[in-house]
Amino acid sequence: MPDLQTHSPAMGQKDGEKWTAAVDLQPTIPKSDRLLAAEALVPAARHVSPSVAGHRILVVDDNVDAAEAMAMLLDLSGHDVRSAFSGEAGLEMALSFRPDVVFLDIGLPGMNGYEVAEKLLADPATAATRLIALTGWGTEDDIRKSKVAGFYAHLTKPVDPDAVAALLATLLPAQTAGWPETRQQDC
Repeated sequence: MPDLQTHSPAMGQKDGEKWTAAVDLQPTIPKSDRLLAAEALVPAARHVSPSVAGHRILVVDDNVDAAEAMAMLLDLSGHDVRSAFSGEAGLEMALSFRPDVVFLDIGLPGMNGYEVAEKLLADPATAATRLIALTGWGTEDDIRKSKVAGFYAHLTKPVDPDAVAALLATLLPAQTAGWPETRQQDC
């Protein structure tokens, strides 16, 4: 049944004749394969240990669907998540948001992930941020390059949500009340 109906006298018709228009206010929006995949990941996100929840995480990826899917997974795990869709935007967001972890695509146009990593690690405000490469590039040479560039870990797309949960569990300290101890001076 439509969400909105309206009736009006029809033009050129006798008095009392009306026409009706019906509009469905819940449009059907086709979902990309990546968003469907993210919805499939949601149950896995609910099983993440509460000890790794509650951290600030930034996802930087020029593929909007991939970034939103990862952000949704992390958000459902209880993290404060932000997304950026270019290297420049990611760098700017990291400097203001001060994330604990950045999932960073390597193959970004313009300023690539290696350049973003170099700038983040050189800035005292973000030098302690853990960088995780999240990329379609997964050869041994790609993994070696990300390690040399200062990435803590290298995940190849499509990412396994259990691998993300396990990585975060080893990477992030247990969350207690308030901000993590390393960020308390920022409050």
